[in-house]
Amino acid sequence: MPSITTRHFLQTAGTLVAGLLLAACSKQEPATPAASAPATPAPAARIYVVGTDAAYAPFESQNEKGEIVGFDIEVVQAAAQKAGMDVKFLNTPWEGIFNSLGQGDRDLLVSSITITDERKQTMDFSTPYFDAQQLIAVKKDSKIASFDDLKKLKVGVQNGTTGDEVITKLQGKDSANVKRFESTPLALKELEGGGVDAVVADNGVVVHYVNNNANAQFKTISDASFKAEQYGIAVKKGNADLLEKINKGLAAIKTDGSYDRIYAKYFGAAPAAAATK
Repeated sequence: MPSITTRHFLQTAGTLVAGLLLAACSKQEPATPAASAPATPAPAARIYVVGTDAAYAPFESQNEKGEIVGFDIEVVQAAAQKAGMDVKFLNTPWEGIFNSLGQGDRDLLVSSITITDERKQTMDFSTPYFDAQQLIAVKKDSKIASFDDLKKLKVGVQNGTTGDEVITKLQGKDSANVKRFESTPLALKELEGGGVDAVVADNGVVVHYVNNNANAQFKTISDASFKAEQYGIAVKKGNADLLEKINKGLAAIKTDGSYDRIYAKYFGAAPAAAATK
């Protein structure tokens, strides 16, 4: 067996080491996993701001906790839920409520707003959700029996309402006998104190006040001259998408009985067949 010289051994070992190094260099490094992109957070749900003048019980008012409650509020909440909408309510004085919608500070208005041709020129309305009419409130011992009897008397109204419109038409726009207040309850308080002879306002509000203020000793008078009115939810003129959503929601709660339950809660019975169509 031939002997291996030291030099030959070193040469052979060097060759082997070099081969191992080349083999090691030829291996591919394992691929580094690509860093996964951070998940994009889901966009926050749109919250629609609803303006309401919370001084018009039982339609909208504030409870002892300062929460806005009432028939209108529950109707919008139920309709919005059916339409997949999130809503929040902001107390908005009546005198500026329509400007808040036009300027985009409010997305919707619900505040016992009567649908009129004049208002339709500057805003759009949902399908009607409540039938109303004007009603006269007087002291129980009053001799007033009809709307015409108010022609020369002091009459309280809420400023800018349809009650204001009808009494202004009766007495004339320059009449000093039309006493305008920020809210109907304030006008009724004035009647209680003798500052006016009568108040003209929407029936739902008047009846609610009379029923809950027995000491005021009021009675109510209806008149055939008062036209039927309907309340609607207002949206900014031309906002067809939002109008469609709220109309779908209203239709859903009228179909499934939710509307009737809310109505009965506040007014004691389901609405007449003609209502809310």
